[in-house]
Amino acid sequence: MEATKKSTGQIFKSWLGNNAIIVLMVLVSLIVGIIHPNFFGMTNIINLLKNVSIRYIIALGISGCLITTGNDLSAGRLAGFAACLACIFAQTSDAPNKFYPGLPTLPTPVVFLLVVAICAVVGLCNGLVVSYLRVQPFIATLGMQQVVYGICLVYTGGTPIGSLNRDFTSLASDTILFIPVLIWIAIIVAVCFWFLYNKTRHGKYMYAIGGNEAAAEVAGVNVAATKIRIYVLASCMFGLAGCLLAAKSGGASVNTAQSYELDAIAAATIGGVSTTGGVGTVPGILVGVLVFELMKVALQFMNVNSSYTYIVQGLVIILAVAIDIRKYLAKK
Repeated sequence: MEATKKSTGQIFKSWLGNNAIIVLMVLVSLIVGIIHPNFFGMTNIINLLKNVSIRYIIALGISGCLITTGNDLSAGRLAGFAACLACIFAQTSDAPNKFYPGLPTLPTPVVFLLVVAICAVVGLCNGLVVSYLRVQPFIATLGMQQVVYGICLVYTGGTPIGSLNRDFTSLASDTILFIPVLIWIAIIVAVCFWFLYNKTRHGKYMYAIGGNEAAAEVAGVNVAATKIRIYVLASCMFGLAGCLLAAKSGGASVNTAQSYELDAIAAATIGGVSTTGGVGTVPGILVGVLVFELMKVALQFMNVNSSYTYIVQGLVIILAVAIDIRKYLAKK
């Protein structure tokens, strides 16, 4: 009996240590909710879930890179570039200062396809550099981050883009069965990722590479091709998220989605994706994103200065990675 109690206590202690951030954020949210009843109001919850939906899509995209011990620091800038492109393609014909006066307003599905296809090319470049030039993902995607930002600056001239057509912006405001379309899109993406990660050869190869790349290659896994697919898929998700962000905001600029990649990495790590590779689940990533967004909203309700909010977010990122490393060392 004592051994069982001790074992249960050890399990709980280990779980608490591994999920300390989640527990802390939930407790803080409950306290804020008690002090400010509007925190759990329907309007705030819907806005929270809309923000979570966009961040979740980015985190899902970057998760494949993390699971294979890689990274993609171009996520935020690419999502911002995608948002700017989407706004250019979705501007109304009579928009003042229309970016391309002769360009007709494109149908919303065409806008999404064009933007995602352009982002896929960026992902292909990342994948080729990482797989064949053997450049570390951190360096390769950091370089691409600057390239994408520079292209966006040159292309837009740093001018904000707005006056979008109603069909495009309705994605953020319309509902189906009382649930915003934006949230439905995130749900569909999550289901697709769950299937991809758990029921396909690609998912099996991805986890094998993250667990032991050399062993996976010996076992016949085409490591280079798998990594290329991962980075292309990641960039497609960044493009999709950028389009949705543009629809939600009603416009975009070169600073749209800035630093979103850091939030995505932190949220994925909080949700159980290991930066050392081979570990991560789609539901876990959702928990991580929810917790991270709850933290930011809670800080706003507590009237914490935005400057201090950045400090808290930075500390959470450091703590999340530290806990992940601790779990990795404990397994060894």
